[in-house]
Amino acid sequence: MNSSSKSYGIIARFNNTASLLHAAEKVRDAGFRKWDVFTPFPVHGMDQAMGLKNSKVGWFTFVGGVTGYTTGMLMIWWMNAIDYPLVIGGKPMFSPFFAFPPSYELTILFGAFGSLFGMMFLNRLPRLHHPLLKHGQFAQVTHDAFFIVIECSDPKYSETETRKLLEQTGTPHIEMVEE
Repeated sequence: MNSSSKSYGIIARFNNTASLLHAAEKVRDAGFRKWDVFTPFPVHGMDQAMGLKNSKVGWFTFVGGVTGYTTGMLMIWWMNAIDYPLVIGGKPMFSPFFAFPPSYELTILFGAFGSLFGMMFLNRLPRLHHPLLKHGQFAQVTHDAFFIVIECSDPKYSETETRKLLEQTGTPHIEMVEE
């Protein structure tokens, strides 16, 4: 079987969170990059076991918020001082005090959009189909199953070596996932 043409990866099922954490540490230590863990609920310590760093979504939120605040301030400055200047009671043409509430609201709005679109970009969404959805046992991940999937596109992937590594973790079930 040519593993790079039709196969998506190898999936291994685990019975509990302790064995899953142990297996995730072994896969991380083996140097794999394109792999993931699937559980029916959050598992504390899994980020460290997988070697994950902080999410980059916060940077998208920050850039969105700064863009919103700057847009609000520039918009009100342009409208009041340049586009349609009205002198009313000797007030200045632009005051940041009066421009703050709409700028603050735009900060929140653009920050929310930055979070949403940043998350979608980093997760490569929308993805209308995933090979794991065809795998019969994978449907149990929402109930009581724990899985590790190592993709064939990983640079360290070798079907025999990867299978051997997963067998060493004590998994009761290892299977190939087809595209």
